[in-house]
Amino acid sequence: MRAPDFFARESSTGPLLAPLSSLYATASRLRWRWIKPWRAPVPVICVGNITAGGAGKTPTALALGTLLQEHGLNVHFLSRGYRGRLRGPIKVDRNAHTARDVGDEPILLAEIAPTWVARNRIAGAKAAIADGATAIVMDDGLQNLAIEKTLSLVVVDGGFGFGNNRVLPAGPLREPIAEGLTRADAVILIEPDTAGVAADLEAFPHPIIRGRLMPTHSAQRFAGRKVVAFAGIGRPEKFFATLETLGCMIITRRGFPDHHRFSPDEIMRLVETAKAAGAIPVTTTKDYARLPRDSQVMVEAVPVALEWRNPQEIDSLMGPILSA
Repeated sequence: MRAPDFFARESSTGPLLAPLSSLYATASRLRWRWIKPWRAPVPVICVGNITAGGAGKTPTALALGTLLQEHGLNVHFLSRGYRGRLRGPIKVDRNAHTARDVGDEPILLAEIAPTWVARNRIAGAKAAIADGATAIVMDDGLQNLAIEKTLSLVVVDGGFGFGNNRVLPAGPLREPIAEGLTRADAVILIEPDTAGVAADLEAFPHPIIRGRLMPTHSAQRFAGRKVVAFAGIGRPEKFFATLETLGCMIITRRGFPDHHRFSPDEIMRLVETAKAAGAIPVTTTKDYARLPRDSQVMVEAVPVALEWRNPQEIDSLMGPILSA
């Protein structure tokens, strides 16, 4: 579904839904009240967020996975496999599985390291460890208290922040901000910080580490080209801004709901629009993973990667894990 406009700012709708938000927050607390977290015999790094929708968790997870690999750890990713049909635990096979099977994020994560999908996170972690994992990166899971985390990171999109600061369904928050931050060892702030996140978190006692999603070297082939751009992510405008950074001439831009499942007809219309304009149909790597396989040959994916403003900050934060 597409996030309502009132999620982004205070309006008359938020207060009307506030009683339901209280029920949602209370139910979430009660769900985990009697849970005793399982402690894994390997480090578990959780990359989560407090808001529903895309904040940059998967690029952050990929960046951390790469860092762990560079230090010799056999990192495995663990995901719930949002909107995938398989409950797991199952190891993602990019040649056999599609986004309909395991979700779009695991398809991307599996490009660089073994990736497990499991509704039961403990079962998924145990399967990864049995397969040789010496470190686990959880893509999402801040609100899942079943596994004890070695390090919990909250990713915040600097262009959106915490929206109207209200809990679902009155706003975009999965839980009250203060509660989520209590379990965080650091905040990963995806710049530019146009929402003033850093100022809002002045009292946060742990590091705020800044990074920016940047086109990879291979994405430079789109520089100066005419494109028809489409995206079904939390904030499609972030993708369009990336294309503008590349110097693309955007002929048409289409935003779809987050995790949208594209039909062949939708893709054909976009491809035909691009052909008529002498343009290239382009989308995000996450959206590309959800395209019907017959459609993928007609569309280009524009890859991005998280670049740290100060790499020494993330090295310092991860130090105890990297040197263990």
